[in-house]
Amino acid sequence: MQKSVKPYEPGIDEMVAGILGGDRQMLSRAITLIESSRKEHETKAHDILDRCLAVKKETIRIGITGSPGAGKSTFIETLGETIINEGHRLAVLAIDPSSSRSRGSILGDKARMEKLAARSEAFIRPTPSSGHLGGTSPKTHEAIVLCESAGFDVILVETVGVGQSEIMIDSMVDFILLLMLPGSGDELQGIKRGIMEIADAIAITKADGNQGALANVSKADFAAALHMLPPKHPFHERKVFLTSAITGTGITDVWQEIQSTVTAMRNRGILQERRQEQLKQLLHTVLDAMLKSRFFSDPCVQGVQSEIERLVLSGTLSPFSGAKSLLDAFQRAE
Repeated sequence: MQKSVKPYEPGIDEMVAGILGGDRQMLSRAITLIESSRKEHETKAHDILDRCLAVKKETIRIGITGSPGAGKSTFIETLGETIINEGHRLAVLAIDPSSSRSRGSILGDKARMEKLAARSEAFIRPTPSSGHLGGTSPKTHEAIVLCESAGFDVILVETVGVGQSEIMIDSMVDFILLLMLPGSGDELQGIKRGIMEIADAIAITKADGNQGALANVSKADFAAALHMLPPKHPFHERKVFLTSAITGTGITDVWQEIQSTVTAMRNRGILQERRQEQLKQLLHTVLDAMLKSRFFSDPCVQGVQSEIERLVLSGTLSPFSGAKSLLDAFQRAE
């Protein structure tokens, strides 16, 4: 009987060298490692991240969110080609919603960005949200770090879609662009204030053909809404752009706005402060995940968890008392 050949697994030194050298295969392998829930993968991923974080590079991180049907993938493809044509290397992290039942995702963004995917200067990584709230995946921030270490100086993160929880993207990027459709001014109440407050600019998409007049009305509506909100940065007035991924209208203007805003942040020391605050938040996020994993894998907790859950479901025990009982079991184990 022929023995099965074990797949080759590169070591940490080889993977780090590959990532720093711009090797896409090693970058993809590393992102897969950080997304894995296996303990041995987690340890290896943390070693790789430690070494990649030590390499400091000047980059631009952009978050793109928008209402369903706003054409985020098409917009990103056109914007991405504009960025690459100016001599940049671009990484796109596209977050797809996961099924609440199967936890599966379609991951079709790479297929929708066919022209951009064919560019050697672009790296597109579709990632399932895995039920993670905030419009991103649990490991988006770590994937950004790896892409930067691989030499991609512009990182685009496409979130799942507009919602009150989408503000998580603000803890990872430098500039947030909100995409809206013509005639969507009446959706302002549904969008919620949170996402409007963190947006650095708004782009009205598909503002071409017979949509032109409607797009101008939406532009006025959103401009008025932005003026009612406190400024995100004291030096920056947030703008609304009319854009079309088909004709290219407004795409260059949006890119110039992103560059000028990030440059102003860098010159004022705001970008460095923001990146440090983001690292601090990432520390707390990772710590929360580690503590939760350690808590539920503890034998003492596992020994009483089913019974406490049964008592809570039967109404014999409140969820608050049940949680305290589980915590007491964990502390006894310590």
